[in-house]
Amino acid sequence: MPPRTPKTTAAPWVPDHGGLPALQRAARDCRGCDLWRKATGTVFGEGPAHPDLVLVGEQPGDKEDLAGHPFVGPAGRVLDEALEAVGIDRGHAYVTNAVKHFKWERGSGQRRIHAKPNQVEIQACRPWIEAELRVLRPKVLVCLGSTAAQALLGRTFRVTLHRGEWIPSPLAPHVLATVHPSSILRASDEAARAEAMAAFIRDLRPVSRLLASAETRSASPGP
Repeated sequence: MPPRTPKTTAAPWVPDHGGLPALQRAARDCRGCDLWRKATGTVFGEGPAHPDLVLVGEQPGDKEDLAGHPFVGPAGRVLDEALEAVGIDRGHAYVTNAVKHFKWERGSGQRRIHAKPNQVEIQACRPWIEAELRVLRPKVLVCLGSTAAQALLGRTFRVTLHRGEWIPSPLAPHVLATVHPSSILRASDEAARAEAMAAFIRDLRPVSRLLASAETRSASPGP
C-alpha cells in the first residue's frame, strides 16, 4: 500500500498509466481519506471507455455502496428517466461521482443515512475524477448537484444561479451543471416533484441537442 502523505489526498493511489482499467483497480485500495473505513467498498465510475458524455454526481448512496455500482438506487432511476425523456442512452454515457466512498450516519434502526462529504474529503478524492476525465476526454461533462459542481468548477459556483447553462472550463469542450436527481426525490409533494423533474429534464435538453448534432455531423458523408 502506498504510504500516507501528510496532506489527506488520494494522489498516491492514482496510477499515471494503464488507462481506465488501471484506475478502476487502483481505486479499490484507496485510503486517501477516512471514508473507506465505514464504506462497503469503493464505487468507481462506469461506462464506455470513450464516452461523449460524462455525468458526475456527489457520492454513492446506500444502494450504490452495497452494489458497488454508481447510480443504481432511487436517484439513479430518476436520472434514467430524465435521460430517456431527452433521448440520451445512459449506456453511451460514463457515470461517476466526485467522492468514491459512501459517507453515512446511523439513522433509526439499522438505516444508513447519507451525510454530505466535507471539503477535505472532496479535495482528497479530486485526483480520481481528474484522472477519469484525463483518460475519458468527454465532449460533454455534466455536474449533478452542488458538490460535484463546486468540486470541479470552484467553491464559489452556484448551481441555483447557473443550472442548465454552458460553462467555460478546461475540463471538457462543453460543461453544464444541474441539480442532483436525489433533490427531486426530496420534493415536498407530488406536484413539487413533477415540477422539479420537468426542470431537470429542461436542463438536460441542451446536452441532448448537442450530442445529437455531433452524432449527425460524424455520420454525414464527406465531400
